[in-house]
Amino acid sequence: MVLKKIRRRVERIITKPFTKPQRKPSIKPPSPCPSPPPEPPPATMNRRPSHPFTFPESQSSVLPDPSRFFSPDLLSSPLPTNSFFQNFVLKNGDQPEYIHPYLIKSSPSSLSMSYPPLFSTTAFTYQIFNADLTISAGDNPDPNQTHIISSFSDLSVTLDIPNLRFYLVRGCPFLTCQVMQSVTISISTIHAILDITPNSSKTKYKFNLNNGQTWVLYSSSKIDLTHEMSKITSLPFSGVIRIALLPNSDSKFEPVLDRFSSCYPVSGDAVFSAPFCVEYKWEKRGWGDLLMLANPLHLHLLDHNSSNKIILDEFRYKSIDGELVGVVGDSWVLKTDPVSVTWHSIKGVKQESYPEIINALVKDVDDLESTPISTTSSYFYGKLVARAARFALIAEEVGHVDPIPKVLKYLKDTIEPWLDGTFNGNGFLYDKSWGGVITKQGSQDPSADFGFGIYNDHHYHIGYFLYGIAVLAKLDPVWGRKYRPQSYSLMADFMTLGRGGNTGNTKYTRLRCFDLWKLHSWAGGLTEFADGRNQESTSEAVNAYYAAALMGLAYGDTHLVSTSSLLLAMEIHAAQTWWHVREDNLLYTQDFITENRLVGVLWANKRDSGLWFAPAEWKECRLGIQVLPLVPVTEVLFSDLGFVKELVKWALPALGREGVGEGWKGFVYALEGVYEKEVALEKITSLSGHDDGNSLSNLLWWVYSRDDEDGEGYEGGGRHCWYGHYCH
Repeated sequence: MVLKKIRRRVERIITKPFTKPQRKPSIKPPSPCPSPPPEPPPATMNRRPSHPFTFPESQSSVLPDPSRFFSPDLLSSPLPTNSFFQNFVLKNGDQPEYIHPYLIKSSPSSLSMSYPPLFSTTAFTYQIFNADLTISAGDNPDPNQTHIISSFSDLSVTLDIPNLRFYLVRGCPFLTCQVMQSVTISISTIHAILDITPNSSKTKYKFNLNNGQTWVLYSSSKIDLTHEMSKITSLPFSGVIRIALLPNSDSKFEPVLDRFSSCYPVSGDAVFSAPFCVEYKWEKRGWGDLLMLANPLHLHLLDHNSSNKIILDEFRYKSIDGELVGVVGDSWVLKTDPVSVTWHSIKGVKQESYPEIINALVKDVDDLESTPISTTSSYFYGKLVARAARFALIAEEVGHVDPIPKVLKYLKDTIEPWLDGTFNGNGFLYDKSWGGVITKQGSQDPSADFGFGIYNDHHYHIGYFLYGIAVLAKLDPVWGRKYRPQSYSLMADFMTLGRGGNTGNTKYTRLRCFDLWKLHSWAGGLTEFADGRNQESTSEAVNAYYAAALMGLAYGDTHLVSTSSLLLAMEIHAAQTWWHVREDNLLYTQDFITENRLVGVLWANKRDSGLWFAPAEWKECRLGIQVLPLVPVTEVLFSDLGFVKELVKWALPALGREGVGEGWKGFVYALEGVYEKEVALEKITSLSGHDDGNSLSNLLWWVYSRDDEDGEGYEGGGRHCWYGHYCH
């Protein structure tokens, strides 16, 4: 898959489908879990065993060397593999990254920033990088030296080139540069400079470009600038320079930039200070108040009672993620409603349907013995494990426990070899260079296991395994205690909260896949992409944090339940914000909205209607990959009944195409069953096959656990949808 991703990026304009081995085919429940206490210190997260298990060490032949771009003092700690700045540490480090509101691109001796225009069609929408301003310093002893990442945090990265240090803080309307010693500064542009105007003290310059942009530069002390047609040059200067685009080139916003130009952030962290809350804290320098920008999801989740913040509603920057709005304050609290984590359906299965479900369940469980797992792929293997675990929970929910011993034996026989390291042909290993779990196959072949060996899709694969582990630990606590060290180590690959120090419980990077500014996961791993990180399947990301929360329930670990439930809630909010395209959506252009109800692959800098494995017109695949696996938390993800109807109406015509897979049909019918139960049941029972992570008993369980009332859905759905402020 990774090699195909690379080929796909050769021409970013091209949107033809690329082949990937086929992935076969919001609600707040009535009784939420009690609010757990705040998380413990990161180093002791999840109350893991005092002597953490480590999988055998890998000798990977395919992983890039991190030492070229990371400061030496960072190399002894686990390093991020799905971060917002990942392009800066891959290959030549010269592909742009989106540090809202600017695209930032680095070269060995300069840094370029772009306030990107948006290009949109019915098939895709993306931001175009133009080198609006390129900053460099004189007296560079080695023009070919690469940039260095000297520090990073949840919300920022510090990038150094000779004589210059850039504090790249997400959501900062200013680019902040510290000139380390007295040198000349050069600012060039691909546009023509129409004029440049200083203030009386020469600590502020405003310059207009012929593309209609107006930029404002602030300096911590006097700086003498002269300009040519496309270049600005300074006399020797040391200190801090801040550069910001004037929104809409509107002079009424200039006083806003003036007022907040003297206080600048150098880093930012996300702190889990209370249940279902994330607090942003920025380290700032200078004087005055801090001005940052919030995306639409931030604005919805901001807790206005937590601290004194001022929202500058008119001060806005355009973004592919929706308009970014000014917020004054160096600490924000984002708060979400609890999402309860339940083993079974939220409102229960209709009792009159028990016999039909049990008949299907008995056959599905009997088939487990006759169809042993033959794949060695960590992804497909994990799906089959999770599929079997569903049988045990369905049996439990409908009160027919006879098949459970067979399921438990199957789960033990299939999971233990991966945890013991005895699985033939593949297995989990520990990579010390970046700090994470990879697979044997992936350590030698970057395309094996969908790129798992180069940190692609980790939460997807491991999430499926964790689901099976959680169910097994729930039903067989003795087994759970025996394999807890291995299980927690596997989970910690993408669920660690700790920072730094390759010792104890921090052998893994902090929240490997989860982006604490966008509030959703990325899947791209250590592959360079012109459009930054990407994620295709939001539902598999949701499943990962759901499975981790179930593990917390199984092991009585309230801290794990708390953290996982928070990430789960955020992932759902983000999916409903950026992947679910409602007819009255306001975030995307009308031509894109007209043709799409779901984003296929969402990139940091692009929205694509196609999938890695299917073209845009295969709408049933696009729906299915945003639904699977079908589990209780799917009710939360698709709690907006109105959108479910829009989505099914959009996808159903695609099922008339020749060659549509039965597995993909099943997911379309499952959503149709939310509001047309009898119609969906007739279609489901006529299917000749199912997705390899799904089954007839699971589809029947789903449809028969829907609410009979054709109302507004659960809290968070229908006209009460939290997202309604932005989409209606």
